[in-house]
Amino acid sequence: MNKMVVKLCINDVKTGKSYNKELKETEIDAFLNKRVNSKIEGHFFGFSGYEFQITGGSDDAGFPMRFDVEGTGRKRVLLTRGPGVKINIKGMRKRKAVKGNTINNAINQINLKTLKYGNKSIAENLGVEEKTAEEKEAKVTEEKKE
Repeated sequence: MNKMVVKLCINDVKTGKSYNKELKETEIDAFLNKRVNSKIEGHFFGFSGYEFQITGGSDDAGFPMRFDVEGTGRKRVLLTRGPGVKINIKGMRKRKAVKGNTINNAINQINLKTLKYGNKSIAENLGVEEKTAEEKEAKVTEEKKE
């Protein structure tokens, strides 16, 4: 069996920031056979007290998941709008390959939205230090000097 690497993209709706986390082999099992728009408890992957909603993802080849395509396979569907397609001409439709709405071993990235918060912030759980505005400004001025 090949080693699965799954990345979580966690959106903090209060601050509008997104955080990335790479899942361990044991944490991936909590997501298997879950569908897009379903809820999942955060304690399965190190976020005790949190509750998340699965908003989408993409497979190992980069095809996006669609909430309205049933199953785990890749399908070519006729789309007018939504995830996986961008159309600027009114009435135009495109046939695009998208992934189904159920998470399986081929999924490479999972997007989550925070519904319920725990005691620690998401940044504290991940061990990420948030930079202040002054630190960001100092970094920008250093880059301009170079």
